[in-house]
Amino acid sequence: MSRTIIYLGLDVHKDSITIAVLPEGAPAPSRVERLPNDLAKLRRFCERLAAEGDLRACYEASGAGYVLHRALREWGYPCDVIAPSLIPTKPGQQRNHDKYDAAQLARLYRAGELTCIRIPSEAEERVRDLVRCRETLQREVLKSRHYILKFLARRGFVYREGTNWSTAHYNWLRRLAAASSPLVAEDQIVFGEYLGLLEYKLSRRDELDRRIGELALTPALAPAVNRLQCFRGVQRHVAMVLTTEIGDWRRFSSPRQLMAYLGLVPKERSSGDRERRGSLTKAGNSHCRHVLVQAAWAYRFQPKVGLALKARQRGHSPVVIAHAWKAQHRLHTLYRRLAFRTKPQIAVVAVARELVGFLWAVMQDQDVTKSVAA
Repeated sequence: MSRTIIYLGLDVHKDSITIAVLPEGAPAPSRVERLPNDLAKLRRFCERLAAEGDLRACYEASGAGYVLHRALREWGYPCDVIAPSLIPTKPGQQRNHDKYDAAQLARLYRAGELTCIRIPSEAEERVRDLVRCRETLQREVLKSRHYILKFLARRGFVYREGTNWSTAHYNWLRRLAAASSPLVAEDQIVFGEYLGLLEYKLSRRDELDRRIGELALTPALAPAVNRLQCFRGVQRHVAMVLTTEIGDWRRFSSPRQLMAYLGLVPKERSSGDRERRGSLTKAGNSHCRHVLVQAAWAYRFQPKVGLALKARQRGHSPVVIAHAWKAQHRLHTLYRRLAFRTKPQIAVVAVARELVGFLWAVMQDQDVTKSVAA
């Protein structure tokens, strides 16, 4: 006779794990317990339950990461990580707490109503976090630049001889930090600290760029990164973000699925003869969505293949290059048509959504999952 299946809904927090135990066929959880977030105690708890049936566990994706998932798998218990934004909810249920959330996870998991996410390998996760760290440093650089500009503006120093953060602007800033600076002593100290902080962040960002550049040349990542860079606006950093965040592009059966995963599709509340669409869902991967929108700005210009893009395309399949050229014409036409009657920011998001379709098409025979895991 087959053993009973026991479904576990885990509500995971930094210091605790609330577990709802739902046997197959039971109308409600047989027990709901709160354990410390300690793997040794969780393993003993699972071993006692495993004597009663086969365990199937799940928990929501969160800042807890995949440590718990990998531990349960190592102990021999199947475990899935659930996409939080796709968990069905009851509009009338206004009181949520750990025990309720764990019980709901167990019930919906048993009913097959939950959507599982793809779990990256440890090697994939390490590379992905390195790329995300570079994005964090870029945001810190922007903060430091704002500190400097706002401080100088409060003292009446505004650069009007060109563009901010050009070479000439940096030379002007360094003259302000020199001993002959027109700033008073206290302001020189403050400005010197702000400028030193900016230069430190820039040096760390450049070091990360160097390391990411080395990783982009490895056999595990180079095929996908180089193919993505055949498209206008998709330079090395954008290609690395897309490669490390998406992994295997073939897990999306259509471009529409990938667009939804990236949060680039509009909300919809249509009923009967009335059709109503709203703003973007923004329910997917924000890292990919950000770099795609940044890349889409390149398509506001007339189609052309500059020296940098030609160098990135050198040695690649003529089919991929032709596809990238077709994308330039189509996306530029789309941008011009939409920007004529709406804001450029809205038009460029539509371009980013269409760009996803072109990228999906050329990446269908690229699977970096196995090579990265190796």
